[in-house]
Formats: sequence, structure tokens, C-alpha cells
Amino acid sequence: MALSIGIVGLPNVGKSTVFNALTGAQHAAAANYPFCTIEANRAIVPLRDPRLQKLQELTGVPNIIYATLEFVDIAGLVRGASQGEGLGNQFLANIRGTDAIVHVVRAFDDPNVVHVSGQVNPREDIETINIELALADMAQLERKIGKLESDIKGDKKLIPLYEMAQSLRDYLAQGNAARTYPQRDSAIFESLNREMRFLTAKPVIYAVNADETGLAEETPETAAVREIAAAEGAEVVVFCAKLEEEMLDMTPEEQREFLELAGASESGLEQVIRKGFDALNLITFFTKNENEVRAWTIPAGTKAPQAAGKIHTDFERGFIRAEVVDFETFAEHGSDAAVRAAGLMRSEGKDYVVQDGDVLLFRFNV
Repeated sequence: MALSIGIVGLPNVGKSTVFNALTGAQHAAAANYPFCTIEANRAIVPLRDPRLQKLQELTGVPNIIYATLEFVDIAGLVRGASQGEGLGNQFLANIRGTDAIVHVVRAFDDPNVVHVSGQVNPREDIETINIELALADMAQLERKIGKLESDIKGDKKLIPLYEMAQSLRDYLAQGNAARTYPQRDSAIFESLNREMRFLTAKPVIYAVNADETGLAEETPETAAVREIAAAEGAEVVVFCAKLEEEMLDMTPEEQREFLELAGASESGLEQVIRKGFDALNLITFFTKNENEVRAWTIPAGTKAPQAAGKIHTDFERGFIRAEVVDFETFAEHGSDAAVRAAGLMRSEGKDYVVQDGDVLLFRFNV
């Protein structure tokens, strides 16, 4: 299953334009009125990795299969969304199913594109969205607390869970997000979050949708977003969605030149992928055979049997060992035979922690 990232924000901040730019699909309608997006638009985007392209070149196999990222363009949220305003309940449900959030913040001023509050103010816009997400989480917690109050009478082991649910509710009520909750690393919180899928616990990437000037220099609007993100431990990307849409039909070389002229070093997609991997603590490993080279994404710290299970459950169940070479070593020597001849192919067991860029061959028996 592809990693899923929801694109959220107020109406008319450029979410659907960002979606079009990121996916290159241009099938999300972009219009100058709120709720242009009603149903969530979805697109699967390949995570193009030059290392995988190099592996295909060296091995000469016909197929290359990239890891993928699913972008979900979720309709604009408004004040009161947590109570159902603007079809808010439906939109919040779409966010709950994602792994991370790209929160698009408007930093461009265009009199032809109306702003729901009448003026561009990143701080107020972010606060509006964050309050609605927190209120939705609090409503969930209230229902959970009510149930626990009943269940706890017959099972005193639920007391720690009940106390944490109350503590988290109070923390959210103070304007905080679950991802900054002091006890978020505890087993009880992790269990509660798996069940509730808190909106404010998801990693956030603030995407500042700037005009061309905002790409070349730091604007007050971008600085305000960075300050908010720093306080939350969130990531920030800055790009101009309109420019990125213009690049859709360009070659990679033309895109690079276009971005450099605009004062940017990476496209929006490249920034979101890189920041998304950082936010979700993900790494990539590679496999190959006579037909294909393929990339797989896993959480950092994953051991070899569980990485094998990403490919097929039988691989994990019958895991014997993994033959490992890092990408740089393979690229330097050019083939398995050359790597083995140099004594650089390693055999690793069940306790091996897979590293980013590992080229793996799993041995198993079921």
C-alpha cells in the first residue's frame, strides 16, 4: 500500500493547484470558489529515485518499479468543520485515513482569487485549520472517555488509558496538537492513537504557496509559517504551485533550468517527498531479479525479516538470511559477481537492521 499524504487547507489557498502540480495529473478541478473540490481526489505518484535508475542501467533488466506515494486532495476546511460546517465531517474522515498531512498555506496576494477571510494571513489560516483538527480529536476523545467510564467499572486495568485520554483531551483544549503531547512516546498513547487515528498526531508539512518573489527571498508570510512550524517540530516547504504547473510538460533538464531562474533548487514534489520521508522516518531499500529492479519503503529501524515481509508474508515467515550490499558499493563494482569477488557481499541474519540504500536478496524457506 502506498504511503498516503493528505493535502489540506482553507478554500482558495491553492490545494487543488498544488495537487495538480505534485501529481502532474491535472485532473483536480481548480476554480475560484470554495468547495470546488467535493470528493477527495487521489493520485498515485512514483517516487523517482536516481539510485534505482542506476541499478536498472547496471543490471540491464527491462522493468523498473518505483515506490509510490498517494496524494489525497481534500476539500477546503472552514471554521466549524469539526461540527460539520462545509461538509467538514466528510473531509475530516478523509484526513483521518492518511499517514501525514501537507497543510497548504496561502502566501500570495491575488485580488482575482478570493480569500475566505478577506485577507492573506498565514497565522490566522493555520490557526483555523489546527483548531478544527483539534476539536475533531477532542470530540473523539469525549466519546472514548464516556465509554471508558463505563468499562472501567469492570476492568481496573483500563484506568491508565482513561487517565491518559482525559489528559490528552485537556492538552488539546489548550490549543496544542497531539504530536507535541509530552507522553506521545508511551505505549498507552501509541495504542490509543492506533485506535483513534488522531488528526493532530499526524506529521505535518507546511507547504507555503508563494508567488515568484516568495521563491527567491524570504517573505514575512513565509517567516511566520516557519516560526509556527518550528514550535510544532513540523517541516516547511516553499514553492509556487502556478510555476510548477507550467513545468508539467518540460523535460527534467528544462525543469531544473526553470526552477533555478525562479530561485528554487527543488520542485515541490521533490521537497514534499524528502520532507515526508523525514517526517515519517522512512528509508528505501532495493531488490532486483532478471526482470526488474524495485524500490521499497520501510520505517527506519526495521529488521531484515520485517523488511522481507514487505515483499511477501512468506518471506518473513520463512526468513533464513539476507544477502546485503549497499547501493554505493554495488554501483562502484557494477555487478553481484564483482561485489562477491571483492568480498563485499554480506550475509545478515534476523537481527540485521536494514539501512537506506541497501540492495537485498532474501533467502527463505516455507
